[in-house]
Amino acid sequence: MTRLPVPTPVAEAVDRPLWWTVAVFRAVAWAYAAAVLWREDSGYAHPLGAWLVLTAMGGWTLVVSGLLSVPRLRSWPVLGADLVAAVAALLSTRLVDTAARIDAGEQTLPVVWPAAAVLAWALRWGWRGGLTAAAVVSVAGVVERGGQLPQQTGHNIVLLLLAGAVVGYAASLARAAEESLARALAVEAAGRERERLGRAVHDGVLQVLALVARRDAGLPGEAGQLGRLAAEQEAALRALVSHRPVPAAPDGVPETAGDVDLRETLTAHTGPDVTVSEPATPVRLPRHAAQELAAAVGAALDNVRRHAGPGAKAYVLVEDLDEEVLVTVRDDGAGFDPAQRLPEARAAGRMGVVSSIQGRLADLGGEAVVSSWAGQGTEVELRLPRKELA
Repeated sequence: MTRLPVPTPVAEAVDRPLWWTVAVFRAVAWAYAAAVLWREDSGYAHPLGAWLVLTAMGGWTLVVSGLLSVPRLRSWPVLGADLVAAVAALLSTRLVDTAARIDAGEQTLPVVWPAAAVLAWALRWGWRGGLTAAAVVSVAGVVERGGQLPQQTGHNIVLLLLAGAVVGYAASLARAAEESLARALAVEAAGRERERLGRAVHDGVLQVLALVARRDAGLPGEAGQLGRLAAEQEAALRALVSHRPVPAAPDGVPETAGDVDLRETLTAHTGPDVTVSEPATPVRLPRHAAQELAAAVGAALDNVRRHAGPGAKAYVLVEDLDEEVLVTVRDDGAGFDPAQRLPEARAAGRMGVVSSIQGRLADLGGEAVVSSWAGQGTEVELRLPRKELA
């Protein structure tokens, strides 16, 4: 049986009324069983025993309804005990009723009360749970009839199986719909907030950075360096505030969970000296993999700034090749001899390429290949097979 996760606050908004409905059904079913017994107790072989069983059913109705109102208690021990109670109540009919009434197909002592356990299993474990509980109660019903399967019992079994499957499936669909709605609302809220911040940034910070860049970028010394830095930050900030928002993770789900668009995580690397080329369609990756891949790209670009020489340009190319994602970082800088430089860096304790780039890709099941030629720049290929992320 597939075990569902503990309900998140979003899912609980759907689950609460469903569990309340099951509690009401359980109480009404017990009241109906009491009414039937009141009318027919004179026909039972042991009327007092029947009332004792019914009293126990009423007590369990109160207890289990209270327990199942607490989300963390909707677990195997409580629901398992609920199913045992349903089966026990059903089988008790053979102890308190007459053989003639049982053979004649009269109502069992709990009547429809055991169906509440089936509905509870369906809500907790979906249609598989509903069918499992319905099968257990159906077998108990056949045993109660002495191994026979009269027409009425067969009809009840079919209805019980249908109820377990349909209710379980409908509950799963309702949870999925509520989660989708919550994510859509979060994305909409994030978009509105981004637009608000974008307007504020555009009216203030971007204008100041643009002014500093235009005024100081061509000057020598620290003033010129400040102007160039202002131009870089202006370009990066414009790309950030104009890009699509990353959907927020739903409540109760870790920030590292879920798929994101790799293009979103590479936005911050855009600048005057860095060009990022991306596909027109989203490049979906698990959040953790996208973050690690973007960090490896950041480490490669940091090496360009440190070692490629003044004025070097970097180019980031993102390719979605279905079976793998390929990100290539190229620069037109000074280049180097990888066979010599990388072992020297490792021996000196500088682990930027080995740890920050190759190590990250290795942890994800991919690989990073560094190629460089003196005077012709450097190329870093980051390959991430999708099958390793499944």
